[in-house]
Amino acid sequence: MTTHTTTGTTAERFNAICDAQNFVTRFSIRNLLTGETFDRGADEETPSASTRKISIMMAALKAVHEGRLDLDEQITYEARLAEEVASGMFRYMTPGIVISLRDAITGMMVLSDNVCTKMVFERLTLEEVDSYCKSIGMNGTHHRFLIPPLGLSADHTLNSVTTTTARDQLFLLQAILDAQTSPEAAAMLGASQELCVYALKTLKSQILRYAIPSRLPVGTVVAHKGGTGKRGRMNAGIVYRDGIPFYIITAFTDQVPQEMSDGTPGYTMSLETIGRLSRACWDAFQA
Repeated sequence: MTTHTTTGTTAERFNAICDAQNFVTRFSIRNLLTGETFDRGADEETPSASTRKISIMMAALKAVHEGRLDLDEQITYEARLAEEVASGMFRYMTPGIVISLRDAITGMMVLSDNVCTKMVFERLTLEEVDSYCKSIGMNGTHHRFLIPPLGLSADHTLNSVTTTTARDQLFLLQAILDAQTSPEAAAMLGASQELCVYALKTLKSQILRYAIPSRLPVGTVVAHKGGTGKRGRMNAGIVYRDGIPFYIITAFTDQVPQEMSDGTPGYTMSLETIGRLSRACWDAFQA
């Protein structure tokens, strides 16, 4: 497998998209047709935001596979679960609703609902999820909190949040993809192939279509999870073309200003940068 950092026409195009902005963009991109990988700061620790939920889902599915959790377990939405939550729709709903653990995982992934995240995470431990990542080789990923504190400043330190690397997230997505046909890959993830099929289906169900899918043809299938952080925006996903896995892209922006020089919100340009990177992959890898 060939890895490019700063050389080659395609790599130069990717880097030019990042260099056009005054914030940090880290990525790991793999052309699934050729195996070529393109990296920029791929091993540098960066805030994960909600991309962390891919590994939370897989840790939960490992526990299901081991018989410690049950996807059909019924969970009651309690008012306390909406405290310190700033994403999703459950926080606006009436306590008392009952959903399954399976549905809580779905809500955590497809709408990034943090009430659902609490429902899932409360059935695990922080140490368990962090250890799970280390056990499968995601050594640059550090789960530090159940839910990040709402009052974080835009210049918070890395140890104030869960962090990861672009390479770790690419590795995890590649493993989930491989597990669709490889019992060995599923075993490495600690789950059955059936559960890994469920994981990929859940990623494909993502409702939010910013960043990676934003500049792709309408209807493009993308199995992905985005993230909203105080320091930037993130997205990690598998893009399909004609029903076939086409490329994996994991992109993390950091040190994004609240406002760009022309008055555009910084987060708008961070999402646009990821979208442009994804489109550059779409165009370049078809050649």
